[in-house]
Amino acid sequence: MVENKDDVLHVEGGKPLNGTIKVRGAKNFVSKAMVAALLAPGTSVLKNVPEIRDVHVVSDLLRLHGVDVDVNGDEGIVTIDATNVQLADVADVDTLSGSSRIPILFSGPLLHRLGEAFIPALGGCNIGGRPIDFHLETLRKLGANVDKEHEDGIHITAPNGLHGAKIHLPYPSVGATEQTLLAAVLAEGKTELSGAATEPEIMDLVAVLQKMGAIISVDVDRTFRIEGVKELKGYTHTSLTDRIEAASWASAALATHGDIFVKGATQPEMMTFLNTFRKIGGEFDITDKGIRFWHPGGDLKPVAIETDVHPGFMTDWQQPLVVALTQANGLSIVHETVYENRFGFTKPLVQMGATIQLYRECLGSLPCRFQQRNYKHSAVIFGPTPLEGRDIDVPDLRGGFSHLIAALAAKGPSNVRGISLIDRGYADFRGKLAALGADVD
Repeated sequence: MVENKDDVLHVEGGKPLNGTIKVRGAKNFVSKAMVAALLAPGTSVLKNVPEIRDVHVVSDLLRLHGVDVDVNGDEGIVTIDATNVQLADVADVDTLSGSSRIPILFSGPLLHRLGEAFIPALGGCNIGGRPIDFHLETLRKLGANVDKEHEDGIHITAPNGLHGAKIHLPYPSVGATEQTLLAAVLAEGKTELSGAATEPEIMDLVAVLQKMGAIISVDVDRTFRIEGVKELKGYTHTSLTDRIEAASWASAALATHGDIFVKGATQPEMMTFLNTFRKIGGEFDITDKGIRFWHPGGDLKPVAIETDVHPGFMTDWQQPLVVALTQANGLSIVHETVYENRFGFTKPLVQMGATIQLYRECLGSLPCRFQQRNYKHSAVIFGPTPLEGRDIDVPDLRGGFSHLIAALAAKGPSNVRGISLIDRGYADFRGKLAALGADVD
């Protein structure tokens, strides 16, 4: 196979990243808010939208279902008219099936609007088991019939409509929480969802649904109570900032001894990350316009991190930060409790000179689903170790950005291959690298 030159980034590392970049809305929210527009006939307007591939994938999926979508990338505004919704052709939907895991969230809105939904095979990053069983069980409890034997995917129907139910999630899955919210807001009666995820992106989705006319309350014990309503209307909403992208650039500043002002970054959603950033020895300054992150000089300090659901340390924060920890003076420990296969990205870091050892044991105190399950889900990082440039293949979205940071921090040239995966969640990262003085082409 001939290598696509546009999918390879050549990096001359060893230069600090200095300058200002802007981060827009959260990838993990914007796509869900676009799906929510399906719930109501009429027009919805979403602002502060990043120009990332996931937005275009969801736009295409919506269009296949008869929805009119206008994406203004320059202004960051997506306008969605869901007045006319129809079942998409199975073959057309299947062409997008490997691009995103979003299609499963179409189920509830399509069941309410059309009485049936077809879900193709799902894509997304290969970072561990991400079963959709929680999603399907939720839909069943709300009254849907799920046909998993369909040859092209999953066919879901609701001949008698959806009805409120008591639902408990054994793990606070973000996707299953979103599924329940999107399906329950128009279901007849009341739905109680316990064990739910409460990430900031979830709460922004609740805000969107409330604007549309939904009645949703949230208890402190992770319980959502949804009172079904008969109809919803379109919304106008400005997305919260992408806390993952903001933290990724912060880690890049730390790893490259740089100084980056991230316009649009906000403190409340990042407090847990900021505490850890400060413990390592990074400096930051919070303003009304964003957050400045920089390496103050001297040695970075080792830390122990355990990833967890919100308000814990976010799993998507750890991969970029591990690169910075290879430059800390001492032994750092990262215990991953959310995804069992999140440390695959460390192999190229070791080949670049990092000292990282993976363990099957839980090197932490948090309750962990992977204890005694033979997954290498704890990492010990010893530093500081100089990194040398090399050719790297991007494994997934966050791991790919981590490899990019490593290439920028390393001495000498690197070729980072498969960078189209990074486009899924980092808008115009090439332009931002150029703005920060990176030597890339």
